[in-house]
Amino acid sequence: MKLLSPKTWTDFERLFAPGTGWAFCACMLYQRGRHLEKLKFPNRTAARLQNQAEKCAFVDAGRAHGVLVYEENVPVGWCQYGPADELPLPGGSRKDRRIPPLGAGVSWRITCFVMAARHRGQGVARTALRRALDAIREGGGGLVEAYPTVTPHDGNWAHAGTVSLFEHEGFAIIGRPNAP
Repeated sequence: MKLLSPKTWTDFERLFAPGTGWAFCACMLYQRGRHLEKLKFPNRTAARLQNQAEKCAFVDAGRAHGVLVYEENVPVGWCQYGPADELPLPGGSRKDRRIPPLGAGVSWRITCFVMAARHRGQGVARTALRRALDAIREGGGGLVEAYPTVTPHDGNWAHAGTVSLFEHEGFAIIGRPNAP
C-alpha cells in the first residue's frame, strides 16, 4: 500500500484508466462537492481529462489524500480520505435532505473506494480502510465521518463502502440520510 502523492500519481492514473468504469471521476465529486457542468464536459472523456487535471493539481498541492492498494506492483484498490474541509459532500450544502448534519467535532471524511473488478470481495477495501485510518491517526486523528451505502448495488453510492465494512473497524451509525 502507498499513500497518494506526486510519486504515486501514475499509479492513481493507472487505476483510474479508461475502461475501468470510473475513469471519468478521479474522485473529484467529493473533492469539488459537485459534478462537472454537462454542457462544458459533455462526455466521459472530457470529464476524465478535467477531473484528472484537477486531482493532479490537488495532489501536487498536498490537498488530496488516499490509499492505493497493490498486487504485485499493480494498483488494484483505492480509498479516498481527507480533512473534512478538503472533501465537501456532493450537493455542496447541508440543506440537501439526504445528507445528515455534520457531526460535532468531525475532522476527517472517508468518501470513496474503488476496486479492480477481479479483486472485489477479497478484502482490498478493508485493507485500504485500515491504512486510511492509520494515516488519519498519523495526521493528528480525530472524529472520522463516512457515508457507506445501505444498498450496495445502488449505482449512486456503490463506491462509498458498506455499513458492515465500517462497523467492523469500529464505526457507529449516528444517522441515516433521508429518502429524497
